[in-house]
Parts: sequence; structure tokens; C-alpha cells
Amino acid sequence: MSENELIVYIDTIQQDKKQKSYLITGWALDPVTKTVPKISIASAHDHVTIQSVYRSDVIMAQKLSGNLEAGFQLEVTRSASKLELVFQSGEQKRIETIDLTQVYPAIPGRETNWQKQVQNMKRVVRYYQKNGLKATLNRMKKQQVKQQEEDYPAFLATNEQWDVEEIRSEIATFSYQPKISILMPVYNVEEEWLTKCIQSVQGQFYENWELCMSDDASTDPNVKPLLEKFVAQDDRIKVVFRQDNGHISKATNSALEIATGEFCALLDNDDELAPIALYEVVKTLNKNPELDLIYSDEDKIDMQGNRFDPAFKPDFSPDLLLGTNYISHLGVYRTTILHQINGFRVGYEGSQDYDLVLRFVEQTTPERIAHIPKILYYWRILPTSTAADQSTKGYAFDAGLKAVQDALVRRKIKGTATHAAGNGLFDVHYEILKEELVSVIIPTKNGYDDMKRCLESIVEKTTYPNYEIVVADNGSDDVRMKELYEQYTHILGEKFQVIDLPIPFNYSRINNLAAKEANGTYLLFLNNDTEVITKDWMSKMVSFAQFERIGCVGAKLYYPNHTIQHAGVVLGMGGAAGHPHHTYPRGDFGYFGKLEINVNYSAVTAACLMIRAKDFHELNGFNEELTVAFNDVDLCLREQALGRDNLFLHGVELFHFESQSRGYENTPEKQARFEKETAYMYDKWGKLIENDPYYNPNLTRTGGNFSLRK
Repeated sequence: MSENELIVYIDTIQQDKKQKSYLITGWALDPVTKTVPKISIASAHDHVTIQSVYRSDVIMAQKLSGNLEAGFQLEVTRSASKLELVFQSGEQKRIETIDLTQVYPAIPGRETNWQKQVQNMKRVVRYYQKNGLKATLNRMKKQQVKQQEEDYPAFLATNEQWDVEEIRSEIATFSYQPKISILMPVYNVEEEWLTKCIQSVQGQFYENWELCMSDDASTDPNVKPLLEKFVAQDDRIKVVFRQDNGHISKATNSALEIATGEFCALLDNDDELAPIALYEVVKTLNKNPELDLIYSDEDKIDMQGNRFDPAFKPDFSPDLLLGTNYISHLGVYRTTILHQINGFRVGYEGSQDYDLVLRFVEQTTPERIAHIPKILYYWRILPTSTAADQSTKGYAFDAGLKAVQDALVRRKIKGTATHAAGNGLFDVHYEILKEELVSVIIPTKNGYDDMKRCLESIVEKTTYPNYEIVVADNGSDDVRMKELYEQYTHILGEKFQVIDLPIPFNYSRINNLAAKEANGTYLLFLNNDTEVITKDWMSKMVSFAQFERIGCVGAKLYYPNHTIQHAGVVLGMGGAAGHPHHTYPRGDFGYFGKLEINVNYSAVTAACLMIRAKDFHELNGFNEELTVAFNDVDLCLREQALGRDNLFLHGVELFHFESQSRGYENTPEKQARFEKETAYMYDKWGKLIENDPYYNPNLTRTGGNFSLRK
């Protein structure tokens, strides 16, 4: 290149495959005149934009004047195979030809989903090679949390655009407009937070409310005048000043005594209600005035007003409620029932709300409990709050444990409550009333190594004393299988039987035929590629399956690398159904502790599923139209339709060497069958797939990491 020739450098070429466009960046200079050449396109094009860009690196290297924009950014939409860029300054001219048949990196922010996945996979692989599996999984979890923090403000901006006039017009049409009493105990709260709290009530779009405040003998001299000021301003606000400090249960009961509304909502003196909170509650009541309890989703708010850490909840889940107070805020209760159970109990301070809701739900039915999947409550984070640091209120978790144990006693259920792995999480251990026979049904075809490992783990580890094993052999021709069966016939005697079923593979039919030969009160369907980990696995499953209200009971299954393969099934996740917490590392608490407590789900996998035999036969077993996929989900949903609760047990742990028996859906025939079975599920269970009641519509349906839905 001569010293007078135009200087042109192409720094980057990126593409947007969807729009068939290219983004080209670089810089150009006429070295003689120290000016920037004019840029144009030599051939026909669909659309082009050219922007000048200030380049400090070029300014310094070429010793140019400080305001010269030597850089360029060019975006062009092209369908041809090449692009000719023309740079001209006076008589000097230079053409740069770009080959558009090559594959270029994606324009940042415009990557296709596939490109994003490939990029992420490459980063994960590099990190894994350097740091190992455990560190990689922890990093992925932290990135997920960070992404949620970044996504949440955008979520709020999208979902909290309220048309106030439209809402007020809708409220005017409500035929049922009950008064809602908001119970608020007050004690030595800072003026700023108390003011914001009360103003959040005054800002409600629904106006038929009363704020019942109970000052618990605050020693802060600023509290009483502030409360009196608000009472004087708004006749819907009233306050009782207690003479003695009785703590939160007594204080809230004092507020309940002056309440006149049909329903009572609970509000802490430093938290806030969303402006739509009471409107959404009454809107729900207009759809079903017979409701006794309404609760919503919630998030946290810091001292600067930033909101974060949303808790997106499922619909009413009785077993989850015994594991944690997931209902929490906003909770709105029918006042007559609050009086019936004598309000809050002294001695449960810190978990008085939890004790209340456990007693309250005993006086109603699931049909009279509704969940509003919207953020209606902002829980204030202060240095002394339980939300900020759970270790500051250990007494609250002890009170929560006491509340759960009391619930078992009241319900006349023999069992013990214990603390679970995390603060505010609890385990219930039910006493088995009668150790009825369990029939473990294992379908197999060959798979000697899998079957041997599975049988060994059952016999060597299971502490439950009364079980039989029923092998449904689907035409094995490996001679070692016969030897294996003879070995376990010798070990277990009549408690081991093999049923020969040399029929075309149909998982549902094979298990149905085996179930007819089983003698147990309970049927435990188990894949042959599983291995028992916890010795009391069968006992735990029986302890729950013995209750008439329980339908299908499932387990926590791990891949061999100790990551989650199954911990419940969510409808509509990744298709007709999918697995939440998939690939989370063993020991992870999961979304709000759901990997360390028992959780109600719409379905559990039949890789390890227990059901009462009479229920199974009442339902006519697995649907034989579903030969491979979704037969377990369909069974669970039919149980659920009869009013029974399906359940994932966190303490029942097995390894699952998934799909090693039959392989994957990788042939046209298998894919066609899978599509047919998927279509069946959408046809029969479409409404539930659209909105799984044990999940939350605000959460993603494309993966199992509980991130925000986009």
C-alpha cells in the first residue's frame, strides 16, 4: 500500500440470520488530507444505514484532530453473495469486497435461540473443563439468580401498567363489594416505614376497606401522634392503644376485635400493599363469593424502594403447607372463621401467621381457597426483619415447628414434625398404621446389569419389612436373566415372581398386566434402571400413600452424577410436561426450598411411583393408548380429578439411569408415536397443561429453573 492510498480496516462482521442483515464496523482515513472518506455501496441493496463513530484509538495512533469521527458502523440488508464497500476521498478510491456466503458471528442481542444455546454450552464446557462439575453447577445457579435480578424490573414494568380509570369502572360493576378489614399490629416502627405502609392502604383502588391498627404499647414517642394523625385524616382508619405490650399475637387480636369487615387482610407495619391488592381480592370474590381464604404472590422491597426476590406460589397445596408457610402474604381470611378459631395464639410469635393458616384451613375446604398469581404484597427488608436475615429470628422457626406438630395432633394424625434442611422448612414423619404388602412392579427386557443393580439395591437397603417384587419380563432372551431370576427366587421365595409378557412393547399394558398379578395393598412401579439410595424409601412412601386423600407418591431421582433427574412433574413445561429443578445439584434447596420438603405436584414419574392398588384398579390402570410417554402423567391427573393430592417426597432418593433401557426418541417411528401421545395429552388435559395449578403462570415454561416467564 502506497503512503497516499486510503487506509481501510474492517474490524468486525456480524450477522442477523432472521433479518438477513449484516453489521460491519471499522475505520477509514485519507492519510494525505487527514479526513474521513465517504462510504457507499457499489451494488444494489435492500437497505443500508451508515453511522460515523468516534474512535479514540485511531485518533491517537494517527495523530488526528480530537473531534474527527474516523470509525464507521454499517448495517445492510442483503440477499446477494457479496457486498462491495466503496471508500472515496477526492480522486482516491478503494473498494473492499465482503463474502456474504461465509458464516459470521451473530449480532449481540440478536442471536437465535440456537446460537445462544451453542454459545452458552461452549462457555459451560470450558468452565467445566477447568473447574469441575460441582463448581460449574454452582456457577450456573448464581448466574440464574443474577439473571432473575436483572429481569425482574422489566417484568414489573410490563405487568404493572394499571389503567386506574378502567379498574375503578370495573369495581363499580361488582355486585359484591365486601368490606375488608386490614389488621395491622404496630410497635416502635420508624415513621418513614409506618407512613409508607398506611399510605399503601390509602392508595388502594378498591375503597371499601378499614385499617384496624393496634399499637402494642410502643415506647417510641413518635408512633402515637403519627397514628392519631392518620385516624383524624381518614374515617376508615382506626386504632386501639394497648396498655401493655403483649407481642404480636395479642396485638393482632386487639386489631381483630375492632374489625367489622367480612374479610380480614394481614399487614405488617413496615410492609406495603400493591395498589391493586384489594381490587384483585374482591374481583376474585365476585367470581366465587363462597371463598374463605384468598392469598397472593409477594416480593421484597428494600429501604430504597427497589423490589426483588419474588415468591411465585402454587395453588393450594396441603402437603407443601406442612413443609413451609408458602401462603404468607397477602393472606385474606373470612372474619367469621377467624373468630371461630379465636384468632392468633400466644406462644407462636414469629410464626403466628403460620399457626393461624394451619388452623384456618382445617375449617374450610380446598374449593374455598383461592390463589391470585400476582404480586400484591411487598415485604420490607430491614436489618432486623426475618426476610433480611433469617438467623435473626431463630425463635420464629421453632414456633413454626410447634405449629406443624400441633396441626398433626389436632388432625389426629400420628406423626412427628422436625426441622428440615433450611430455616422455615419442616418435615413431617407419619407413623405407618399398618405395614401392608407393597408390590414392587419392575418391567424389563434384558438389561441384565441394570436389573441386577436394581434388585440388589432393593434387597440390601430396604428396611420396610413387607414387600414383594413382581418382574414383568417383556421377552428377555439374555440367558443371564433367567439365572438372575432364579437367584432372587431363592432369596425371596414366594415374594419374588416373574411374569412372562412376550408382547409388543407397551409400557402401560405391561404394567397393567403385572398389576393384576400383584398381591399388594400398594403398587410401587419402578424402572429397572434405578438404584435405591435411602434405606427408608419404601417406608416413607407407604407412610403417605396410606392416606385416602393422597393419590400418587413420587421420589427424588438423581442422574449418576448426582444431579436431579426428577423432583416432580410440571404440566406445560417444555411441551406437555417436564421436570422442574432438572439437573440441579444434589443438596440444593431448590426454588424456595422445594427440593428439601415434600411438595404437591400435578404428577410424578412412574420411574418410581406408589399408588394404592384399589385406586389403580378403580382408574383401570395406565391408559394403554399411551404406550410409552405420559402414561404416568395421565394416571396422576386422573387421580387428581378424583380429588386426591399427588406428592413428591424429597426424602425418597434413588439413582435413575434414564432411557438406558429403551433408548431415545430418535427414529421417525418413535417420533411419530411421541407426537401422537402428545396430541392426546393436549386434547384431554389441555386446560391443565395451559395452567398447571401446582406451578405458577409467571414462571418459565421452557425449562425447570423457575426463572421468569418471557
